[in-house]
Amino acid sequence: MTGHPSHYDPSHSRQFGYRPDAQALFDAAVAFRREKLIPPAAADAVRTHLVLIDAQRDFCFPEGTLYVGGRSGRGAMDDNDRIARFVYENLAAISEITCTLDSHLPFQIFFAPFWVDRDGRPLAPHRTLSVDEVRAGDVAPNPDIVDAVGAPDLAWLTKQTLFYCESLARAGKYVLYLWPPHVLLGGDGHVLAGVIQEARLFHAYVRGARNGLEIKGLHPLTENYSVFSPEVLLTHDGASLAARNGALLDSLLREDRLIVAGQASSHCVKSSIDDLLDAILERDAGLAKRVYILQDAMSAVAVPDPERPGAFLADFTEAAEAALGRFHDAGMRIVKTTTPVSEWPGFLDRA
Repeated sequence: MTGHPSHYDPSHSRQFGYRPDAQALFDAAVAFRREKLIPPAAADAVRTHLVLIDAQRDFCFPEGTLYVGGRSGRGAMDDNDRIARFVYENLAAISEITCTLDSHLPFQIFFAPFWVDRDGRPLAPHRTLSVDEVRAGDVAPNPDIVDAVGAPDLAWLTKQTLFYCESLARAGKYVLYLWPPHVLLGGDGHVLAGVIQEARLFHAYVRGARNGLEIKGLHPLTENYSVFSPEVLLTHDGASLAARNGALLDSLLREDRLIVAGQASSHCVKSSIDDLLDAILERDAGLAKRVYILQDAMSAVAVPDPERPGAFLADFTEAAEAALGRFHDAGMRIVKTTTPVSEWPGFLDRA
């Protein structure tokens, strides 16, 4: 363990607008590396890759449009503080960090502005859409957005939305849920939370690591909770709609250890690990033991009801907890940032 560098201020984990100084971080990293005698990541005999899912401002702060506060109300902010501390304490043990960025356009199939009711009025967020509602025409795609979402005409888009909801129902993973617009490209809610960007850059400068970004979620006609795959891959007429990110999946499965954290445990983290586990089971079930899930560095979506204190419009905590249980049963390791990695099961074993 390398300890916290002097620049880290935990109060920044609660500041939506905090922006680290990249040049100052580089200068501090050079001195820190020399003081602690930390080797470059390229010298690691056993590679450990930290994957941080969607640690973006809109998800990480109450000022964001889709804050993941969990039941406590402090969720993502506390998570980011723990993630940053974990990175600093384990700089020499982490070979690379990849951050995913959920990335959206103004009209997407899971945004309320995409839809109207039978009378042409826009729908409100934080509700589900059933196949029966779409089939009956009680809800329909907004006719004004046909060009904006790349559809050839309204009739095609109407068929596609029904096909989409039917595909979700067949898969049994999600019912279409309408979110408020969030992580819009070009907006300040899209960027990484400042303390995550700070830790990512400092690690890159100390270890000479790539620490790349993975964009997901840009296709207007499908959800993309998992970084590895959109929810629906085809159009109603059999054409390709979107593609899986097989290159990222393959590269991560070549690593000796994977550590996963981020937002939200009930949605994008859960779906990404589901896809990762499916790929592992197809190749070698024993690879599951190389995956470490930071239980205390992710929170579930729990949307408070403003009219009923202590109640929620939606609460996906139980779904997140059930997923962690399933991942544990498959052989993945459920761990905490507060436990030294030397005490994590199997972590010191050579891959």
